[in-house]
Amino acid sequence: MPHIVIHLSGHPDAARDRRVVDAAAGLTQSVLGKKLPVIAITLQHIPHDLWFIGGRPLSEQGRNAFHLDISVTDETNTKAEKARFIKDVYAAFQDILGELHECSYVHVIDARAAAYGYGGATQEYRHQHG
Repeated sequence: MPHIVIHLSGHPDAARDRRVVDAAAGLTQSVLGKKLPVIAITLQHIPHDLWFIGGRPLSEQGRNAFHLDISVTDETNTKAEKARFIKDVYAAFQDILGELHECSYVHVIDARAAAYGYGGATQEYRHQHG
């Protein structure tokens, strides 16, 4: 049931974007144990001249960057799983995007079950009435 928001530097590229989405979904399944039918991903592009790191646009640095936020129900993943997910996403995106700036971030957001849900029901409700 995770929702993933990915920001990529640069312009859309259908083949590359599909690899990014597939990598994010695959790691969400294999590392965090989430089910594909409820993984929602949105992907947005930010031009290199509008993405700043250290006060300088990426267009001057010759690098790519990304930011990935993933919301998961709190207490459903261990610290080790989250650390591995962050490491593996960075490595996968490095492979796909190349010339990746170190200041590319992954944020695993632990959302309280009573305050997070989909289809009109909270995760807490789903757990209690599963």
